Order: sequence, then C-alpha cells, then structure tokens
Amino acid sequence: MTYTLYIGNKRYSSWSMRPWVLLRALNIPFEENLQMFKPGQRQPDFLAFSPSGKVPCLHDSLTSTVVWDSLAICEYIAEANPSAWPAEAAARAFARCASAEMHSGFSAIRDECSMNVGLRIELGTPSDSLQMDIDRFNALYKEGLGKFGGPWLAGTEFTIVDAMFAPIASRCKTYGIVLEGEAMEYVERLFEHPAVQEWVRDGIRETAREPSHEEDCIRGRKVLEDLSE
Repeated sequence: MTYTLYIGNKRYSSWSMRPWVLLRALNIPFEENLQMFKPGQRQPDFLAFSPSGKVPCLHDSLTSTVVWDSLAICEYIAEANPSAWPAEAAARAFARCASAEMHSGFSAIRDECSMNVGLRIELGTPSDSLQMDIDRFNALYKEGLGKFGGPWLAGTEFTIVDAMFAPIASRCKTYGIVLEGEAMEYVERLFEHPAVQEWVRDGIRETAREPSHEEDCIRGRKVLEDLSE
C-alpha cells in the first residue's frame, strides 16, 4: 500500500471527501489518516504532513511524492489508474471541465450550505446567488447525462467528475435542495453510491464537533434532524 490520504473530519470536509470517494470507488488501496479540525481557521498541526497546512493531502511512499490539492490528487491517481477519467475523448473533456468548474466555482453553495453529513437543516428560500448555483447544477447534470447516457455524469462508469460532485449530493440532502428531473435522479444515485454512503456513515458516527463549523452550517436556521443522536 503506497498511498496515505490525510483527511479532515468526515462530518465537514468536502475537499477530503472527493479523493477519498474516488479511491474507494475505484478499489484502489490506501491508508486513511484522519486529522480532526481544532477550533479556529488555521490548523498548524497539518503543516506536519501538508505543505499548505490543509487537507486533503496524499503521500505516495513509492515515489516520495506529496500532493496537497484535491483535484491534483485525483489527477495524480489517474496517471496510474487511467479509468479514473472517461475513456472517450469528448466525455473526458466534459468531465475535466465540470471537475474544474466544481473546484473553482459554486461559491454560493460553499458559503451558504457548508457540508455537514450529520444534520438536516431547513434552508428556506435560496438567495439569488445560491439559486444561480442550483440552476447551474440542473443544467450541468442534464448536459452530462444527455450527452453521455449516464448513469454517471460522463457515461457508464463512476469517474473523477462524480467524486468531485459527491459533496453536492450530501449538501442537497442536508439542506433539502431539490433539483429537476434527471438531475435530481443523478443526485440521489450519487448519494447512494457505496463509497459515498461509507463516508457519510463514518461522518455521522464521528463524535468530535468543531464549533465554528457547526455554527456555519446552522446560521440560526432550524435543525430538522441530527442523525448522530
């Protein structure tokens, strides 16, 4: 086993979720190193294993390589495991564009709907910015499914692009976000993927709580259910 993946709390860490789910979905062996967040924005202890002081971070003991960005980790995995991207060129191009868009965009859902796999929260009426993100999910998912036939976003196989959007499926569950038609069907299918479900179950079982993360998720909104209780 050459890969060690350093991750943060499964309850909160959407960035950690992405490469973890990809490795699990592709049945690639790795060692998980779970690092719980401490109060505050900075995590100085993370500098011991991550140049950026952030998670996720992948260590490859075979090549002494350290990769400290979620999409870069997925690309690194794909170099040794080409099936991590779709085989067909057009599907691969779409998957890369959608993955990059997820990596750099969708700021409203990140800001207003922080990931918390253990809670169900009443969102209320989405802000205009959040509604724009929701509309884009509808369009993007329908485009991928329509062009490449599903059931996954870029074709018949689960690839990096699906792992990149796994935290969105979790957020839809947490905040009751409903997409349209086949886009919602895709979200449900993604949430029920065995690797996603394993992450979610682990996150629900976690007993550690980081107050600022919890507060950022709730923001005075009504908590409908705490699945950890």
